[in-house]
Amino acid sequence: MVGGARSQVSRTALLMSQTYTPPTTDAVKPMKRPFSVLVVIRARADGRTLLIERADVPGFWQSVTGSCEAGESLRMTALREVAEETGIHIEPHSSDLRPIGLVNVFAIYPMFRHRYPPGTTHNTETCFLLDIPEPLPPRLEPAEHGAWLWCSIPEAIEKVRSWSNRAALRRISQYV
Repeated sequence: MVGGARSQVSRTALLMSQTYTPPTTDAVKPMKRPFSVLVVIRARADGRTLLIERADVPGFWQSVTGSCEAGESLRMTALREVAEETGIHIEPHSSDLRPIGLVNVFAIYPMFRHRYPPGTTHNTETCFLLDIPEPLPPRLEPAEHGAWLWCSIPEAIEKVRSWSNRAALRRISQYV
């Protein structure tokens, strides 16, 4: 009973404080920054690229993507997102991860703008290439991605849903 009473007292104190925000999914997460990365992962052995399918949108295939967190460089974001989304860990200064000279700016869908600071309507995405020796089975986070496949770059260009992902794949196929 004491634990229950203590919880009630703490909850009442929170309700009375001026800084209390009712718990919601968005209240737990900080506001997103309108800067992100897209990382194409390519196997040097055969030139194939890794695509992952979003769990919340079946049929939405993509390369690794993610938002830049406070205090992170774009490179740090790319390293973190690759590790989180695939389980592939890269040394921070590895030359296997490099920007490809492509930055995309796109409108944030209105239904997602509440995740960003007020007035934010566009995101800036910096594209990277990660070369790994051979295709590896990734370790996916099931809440985020449900399936994966290795395919040629032309096949990936046809399969991805995002224009910015297609642009990154085309850039890689042209000069890298």
